[in-house]
Amino acid sequence: MAGGSRFPWATMTVNVLGCLAAGFLVGGLLSRLQLSQHAQLFLTTGLLGGFTTFSAFSVDSLRLAETGQLALATTYILVNVLGSLLAVAVGWWLARLFVV
Repeated sequence: MAGGSRFPWATMTVNVLGCLAAGFLVGGLLSRLQLSQHAQLFLTTGLLGGFTTFSAFSVDSLRLAETGQLALATTYILVNVLGSLLAVAVGWWLARLFVV
């Protein structure tokens, strides 16, 4: 994030999309594919863990707070966490609706 003052939309978007994909995988697709536990862990923890950017989220949050933008930092943290939880739930629901 350049300068530490802009809202980190890209990081937040990747985190929420990764959670949507995780919800979809865990919510139904993995059970339908009947993959081994190792393959399931690779897809969820490995692939999606590499896609999402929790470390970048943490750095962005700290930089916003460090530059005195506490309200923006708090908003960013809440939107990331709540948005990601909601995305997992939506992904899970979509998997149940379309896959199972």
